[in-house]
Amino acid sequence: MAKPIEVTDANFDTVLKENRLVLVDFWAEWCGPCRVVAPVMEELAEEYEGKVTVAKLDVDQNPQVAMKYRVMSIPTIILFKEGQPVEVMVGAAPKSNFVARLNKHLPASA
Repeated sequence: MAKPIEVTDANFDTVLKENRLVLVDFWAEWCGPCRVVAPVMEELAEEYEGKVTVAKLDVDQNPQVAMKYRVMSIPTIILFKEGQPVEVMVGAAPKSNFVARLNKHLPASA
């Protein structure tokens, strides 16, 4: 059963380089909407195992990456394709919104 991986300022670039598609949840412990999104990220990690790497980055512990991608509000979820941001979603949203954004970037046969 796949789970979101924890990423940090130290390993963020490596994770992007090693994975074609990475969905990153920028969150913080104190953020209510982040807690709403967390179970959705868990489901996506499981359902897209082998296709999309789902990651979580605590913005309080890892401010450098959050600043680099201008994360001003959380939760912010960014989909990276081959190391580049291709989708940015701000705020809690239904799972179907994330699925639609992910599926646009998957090969048709996936």
